[in-house]
Amino acid sequence: MNIRNIAIIAHVDHGKTTLVDKILHTTKVFRDNQETGELIMDSNDLERERGITILSKNISVNYKGVKINVIDTPGHSDFGGEVERVLKMADGVLLLVDAFEGPMPQTRFVLQKALQLNLKPIVVINKVDKPNCRPDEVHDAVFELFFQLDATEEQLNFTTIYGSSKQGWFNTSLTKTEDITPLLDTILEKVPEPKVSEGTVQMQITSLDYSSFLGRIAVGKITRGTLKENQPIQLCKIDGSFTKGRIKELYTFEGMGKKKVQEVSAGDICAIVGIEGFQIGETIADFENPEALEVIAIDEPTMNMQFSINNSPFFGREGKFVTSRNIRDRLYKELEKNLALRVQDTDDADKFLVYGRGILHLSVLIETMRREGFELTVGQPQVITKEIDGRKCEPYEILVVDVPGEFSGKVIDLVTQRKGEMLVMESKGEMQHLEFDIPSRGLIGLRSNMLTATAGEAVMAHRFSEYKPWKGPIPGRSNGVLLSKNSATTTAYSMDKLQDRGSFFIDAGEEVYSGQIIGEHIKPGDLIVNATEPKKLTNMRASGTDDANRIAPKVQMSLEECMEYIQQDECIEITPQSIRLRKIMLDENDRIRYQKMLKAEA
Repeated sequence: MNIRNIAIIAHVDHGKTTLVDKILHTTKVFRDNQETGELIMDSNDLERERGITILSKNISVNYKGVKINVIDTPGHSDFGGEVERVLKMADGVLLLVDAFEGPMPQTRFVLQKALQLNLKPIVVINKVDKPNCRPDEVHDAVFELFFQLDATEEQLNFTTIYGSSKQGWFNTSLTKTEDITPLLDTILEKVPEPKVSEGTVQMQITSLDYSSFLGRIAVGKITRGTLKENQPIQLCKIDGSFTKGRIKELYTFEGMGKKKVQEVSAGDICAIVGIEGFQIGETIADFENPEALEVIAIDEPTMNMQFSINNSPFFGREGKFVTSRNIRDRLYKELEKNLALRVQDTDDADKFLVYGRGILHLSVLIETMRREGFELTVGQPQVITKEIDGRKCEPYEILVVDVPGEFSGKVIDLVTQRKGEMLVMESKGEMQHLEFDIPSRGLIGLRSNMLTATAGEAVMAHRFSEYKPWKGPIPGRSNGVLLSKNSATTTAYSMDKLQDRGSFFIDAGEEVYSGQIIGEHIKPGDLIVNATEPKKLTNMRASGTDDANRIAPKVQMSLEECMEYIQQDECIEITPQSIRLRKIMLDENDRIRYQKMLKAEA
């Protein structure tokens, strides 16, 4: 059977998942009258809400008698671990680039990975229907990028397709066509068939599916030989050992689902049921003489956070899973499928250190746990330092900001405060394109400040570059916080009187506890306030004194913003229904004692 394996790679929001929708519709996977909705592939609730792909997914379509396996990949750098390994299954890539934005940091990251694996690229310049788009300039910029990444002569000679996945057309020129068939024809023509080498069976496990019914399912591309149902195999482990196993069931991908088959030959992507104890990156090989494939190397995590049990006064009110055992089991279960994650036990049985690729990577995990009914407390994100040649080093990232010209001064000012250094500054029409080299620590809390300073116009993206010497202290939040004095329900009367002290994170009538952060102080230094005092009633009434209290609406913060907001002595209480900020030490006297101890040590 004729097969093509292709991965779709691009920066966030350049239209990968929308393109997959169009491929599904064109190849008639659905009936004409079937209701499908948009972004069919983003099946997880979190993906739909945020509008981003988190997990890579496979689909397979038939076009002109050729089976095309399409792999949709995430665009966010925090999920880079996901992209790296699924590219192993592909023989060619569709590189999607926005016709206005051009190549972005993540475009560079995923393309570099694809070129290293010698994959054949097809460049798709998407969203040419946008006003002020610049397809020709973008094409030149993409070529420049290929050149910078040391592409081979053959890779530089790439095919370019123009079009709009939203409107549902693609063509080799800017002339609008009826559908996306020119793109599918180019895939058949340009993407090579899978290379099949002679020899015993080999398949690398590149991703993992889980079904409560079938257990863990291994997914990967067979590089040589054939696999059959009930066939005995050997599993080549990462540490070099071998374990014996047997294939119970075999599946190939068809449309959006899987189809059970008797055998699968080399070059096709399949899913295997029945193998115990495997990890991603291991090889399924011949029973008689097993040969292992090279293990997939994944970028290391750059950030860690402390996860612990919820020990606030509101413990156990909303969650189903609240014990340290529950949290530990869930984190270790996540390790099975989340490659870029690490979990480490600490001296305290209730606390765990979780290492991830960035704020988003960790916040998606926290949000998923929260929805499953977990209660936990997480501390401030910390970067991971290393000692290189006797010097303390920290991770640095390349930060790219696109912003209207009038705000560029503010952006530069913000980034330099956080120890960033400017590398590039150029104009793109009305926008200024800025690139900085900045320590990863400097990025924590930068996004919200940046959006405030640029009236929400700034577009930020960053990618890990390397470890460099420690840059010294970075100023944190300048304002202190308002802390609740006692545990009770807040009243509009007392909150109205405290409005000149700062802005609130809570509404009137909410339950609070002592040591909870209920707002931001207008000055540096923390302030303990009483927001729960009721109004004393007398039998005297004067007109006008009982006017309704006018309280400014509370400041709504997302989980990522909370993670970026908190300081070292603060943490976030996360329960299925609420996200609260609090001090680690709830008692005021304990906090004073601790501060004195720190001063004495210093």
